[in-house]
Amino acid sequence: MSMTIHDIPEADRPREKLLRKGAAALSDQELLAVLLGKGTTKIDVMTLARNVTTVADKKGLGLTVEDLVSLEGMGTIKAMLLVAAIEFARRRIKPEGAKVVTPADLLPHVRHYADRKQEHFLCASINGANEILNIRVVSIGLVDRSPVHPREVFADALSDRASAVIVAHNHPSGGLEPSPSDSAITAQLKTAGAIVGIDLLDHIIFNRTGYFSFLEAGTL
Repeated sequence: MSMTIHDIPEADRPREKLLRKGAAALSDQELLAVLLGKGTTKIDVMTLARNVTTVADKKGLGLTVEDLVSLEGMGTIKAMLLVAAIEFARRRIKPEGAKVVTPADLLPHVRHYADRKQEHFLCASINGANEILNIRVVSIGLVDRSPVHPREVFADALSDRASAVIVAHNHPSGGLEPSPSDSAITAQLKTAGAIVGIDLLDHIIFNRTGYFSFLEAGTL
């Protein structure tokens, strides 16, 4: 059963935790809970925040009010607040337009997925100047694997008019060694990218403290 706000000790609830430890100490779900303020009589704020996280992962910077108001417990005002907050942050921190010269340059934009309990497979669309256009969650899998198909990876990259992509996924188990399936999907994506004219620049595996780069390892 999912934890509600009332199940969390008062000192560890999102608002109180932010005051004590700062925003960086909060998970994505906790940050959204602070922005949402409260839930409804039918849905707890933590559950609503988790549902919003799922939608935001899939849409990336393209998240709209319409995407959010379809969720139970999400009214137009709350949806507008979240979209406005994302746009405000985008204008100042701008993941899109950020240069990616080495694999480590992408990590600040995806590292928050390291805390997820399931494997999240991400795709960053890159333009010809090696700038990030968007970052999206392509698939969510089990603790140790995330099934992904090339068409899911390249569909949004094509709509972004990207010239290249960098894919990445977290390892909830903590290890960074690529599995045989990790190597297989890397080879598959490289082949598919060559067919559609979008280069696969790298495949990064990451956890809270480190990363593995297929490019740096010379296996791409």
